[in-house]
Amino acid sequence: MAALSQLIPAGLYSPDRFSATLLSATSGFAAQTERDAAAPTAFSLAESSLAQKFGMSSQLNNMPFIPAPAEKKRIKLYSRDFYAACTLGGVLSCGLTHTAVTPLDVVKCNMQIDPQKYKSIASGFSITLREGGMGGLVKGWVPTLIGYSIQGAGKFGLYEYFKKTYADMAGPELAAKYQTVLFLAGSASAEFFADIGLCPWEAVKVKVQTVPGFASGLRDGMPKFIQQEGVAGLFKGITPLWGRQIPYTMMKFACFENTVQALYKYVVPKPKVECSKTEQLGVSFAAGYIAGVFCAIVSHPADNLVSKLNSNKSATISSVVNEMGWTALFTRGLPLRIVMIGTLTGLQWGIYDAFKVYVGLPTTGSAPPPEDK
Repeated sequence: MAALSQLIPAGLYSPDRFSATLLSATSGFAAQTERDAAAPTAFSLAESSLAQKFGMSSQLNNMPFIPAPAEKKRIKLYSRDFYAACTLGGVLSCGLTHTAVTPLDVVKCNMQIDPQKYKSIASGFSITLREGGMGGLVKGWVPTLIGYSIQGAGKFGLYEYFKKTYADMAGPELAAKYQTVLFLAGSASAEFFADIGLCPWEAVKVKVQTVPGFASGLRDGMPKFIQQEGVAGLFKGITPLWGRQIPYTMMKFACFENTVQALYKYVVPKPKVECSKTEQLGVSFAAGYIAGVFCAIVSHPADNLVSKLNSNKSATISSVVNEMGWTALFTRGLPLRIVMIGTLTGLQWGIYDAFKVYVGLPTTGSAPPPEDK
C-alpha cells in the first residue's frame, strides 16, 4: 500500500485532504435533504397509492394531496334548482329577444296607432329613420328589456311548475291522455302572473314609442307617465294584455310541445334520445318558429287594442273597436307581426333550451306518446 502511495502524486492523494472534501460534500447533501424535507411536497392520488405500496405511507401523512376535480352537480328534475334554472332561462330567452327586435316593434306600434302616416313596413322604417334617426328605431328598449325579462321569468318558470303540478293532480293515465290540455292550462296559469309583472313596463314602452315628444326613454318616461295618469294608469292595459298574451302563450307552448313530438315522429329520421344536442336545439328552433306564426294570428286583435289603449289616455276597448272596425282589428300590422313573432318565438325556444342544455337539463318536449294497439 505504501509502494502504491509512492506512485501517486501527493497532490492527488492526501488522506487529510480527501477526508475534508468528503465531509464537505456530505454536509451539503444533508443540508439539502433537510430543506427538501421541510418543504411541502404535493402528490397525486396515484402517486400516493404507489408510495403506500412500497411502504412510504408513514412519510406521506404530513404531505398535502392534489384533490381530484369535483364532479359537476346534476340538477334534479322538478327540484328547486330545476325551477330556478328554468326561470333564469326564461329571463334570457324573452328579455334578449324582445330587446333585439325593438326596431320592428317600434314600426309595428306606429302602424297600429297612425296607419295614415305609416302605411307599410318599408315606409314605417323610412319615416322613423328620417324623423328620429337610428335612435328612433330603438326607442323604448330599456322598458322592453326589463318588462320582458320579468315576463319571461314567470312565463317559463311558472309553466314548468304548473305543468308538473297539474299532471300530478290528474295522474299518469289522464296526464298522458290529455297532455295538450295540461300544456294549455299550465301556460295560461303562468302567463296570468307573468303579465302582471310586464304591464307597467309595456305601458311606458308603448307611450315612448308612439307619442312624439312624450319622453326619450324609461328614465323620464316612467315619472311622466305616473304624473299624468297615476300608478293605476300603468295597469290600465292589463285586461287587453291578458287578452293578447294568454292566448298567445297557450298557443306558444301547446303548439310547440305538439310540434316537437310531430317533428321527431314524422320528420327527424331517428328518436330524440339518439339526436345530438345540436340537432335537438335545431328541432326546438323550428318548432318554436312554427308555433310563433300561430301565436301572432291568435293574439293580434288584442295587440292592436293594447297599442291603442296605451297611446291614448281617454281610449276604451269599445271606442278602439268602433274606430278601427273588426277587419282592421284582426289584420292591421299582421304581416309584420307574423315575421316578428315567428322569429321571436323560434329564438326564444332556441335560447331557452340552449340554456337548459348548458346547465345539464334536457331540451323541452317529450317523445310522442305510444300508439294504441
